[in-house]
Amino acid sequence: MTGGWREWTADAAAEWIAAPAAGDDKYSRGVLGVISGSQEYPGAAVLGVEAAHRTGVGMVRYTGPRALRQAVLARRPETVTVAGRVQAWLIGSGIDQRRRSFMLIGDLEHALADRVPVVLDAGALDLVGTHSAPTVITPHAIELATLLDAREIRVSVAEVRADPAAWAERAAAELGVAVLLKGAVTHVCDPAGNRITVTAPTHWLATAGTGDVLGGVLGALVATHHAVLSTDAESLTSLAATAAWVQGEAAQRASARADGGPVTALDIAAAVPSVVGALVGR
Repeated sequence: MTGGWREWTADAAAEWIAAPAAGDDKYSRGVLGVISGSQEYPGAAVLGVEAAHRTGVGMVRYTGPRALRQAVLARRPETVTVAGRVQAWLIGSGIDQRRRSFMLIGDLEHALADRVPVVLDAGALDLVGTHSAPTVITPHAIELATLLDAREIRVSVAEVRADPAAWAERAAAELGVAVLLKGAVTHVCDPAGNRITVTAPTHWLATAGTGDVLGGVLGALVATHHAVLSTDAESLTSLAATAAWVQGEAAQRASARADGGPVTALDIAAAVPSVVGALVGR
């Protein structure tokens, strides 16, 4: 998969959907730990957890303040809110890195010390490089420009938007992690030279909360593939591309149900199971 940029397809995505077998249980299916949301953005926690469950992970463990735990449980009562072993972490959606509490900092440090694969989003992007586990970051153009600027790599948001492929590659090389740069065309790449594009099938995706849904889908896929990732960290790139493809197809299906009209983030999450089922059936 090295070389030029490759457009991700349904057939490619289908290879990265792990359907449960007769001998599987909730632990072998993968346990995803989630640290997301805040007082300002509680919906990020709900949306990410919702999307993870609907993607087919074995268990979701949510870590957060009491009010956020209650919101998550009200929507998804099967979520576990006590500490325990996880096989992957989704961290940062809906968190303001400038307002992290002492307790949140402790939770983040504990999660990153687990040395399991990590999806870093939004308010946790600055933590890239603070741990050695396989990592994928999921910034949009503004977040990537901010992250690189903090590392003394001077680039404007306009420059990232003008050449997202080049800047996604630069970020992967400089940071040593897989990068999923969100956009109408999402660019996914890694330091090994794997390069994938995922073109959104509908622009109704450009609405609040869809990035949180993407994080949940990706976190679930990473957790269900924890055994593969233990020996092949580059698989993160394919999993990230698959998550972006699933999110786009779910948005397309949700919009079709609305006669081609607008959709919300929860609409997209609700359509994820049908997308996963179709991929399993290919």
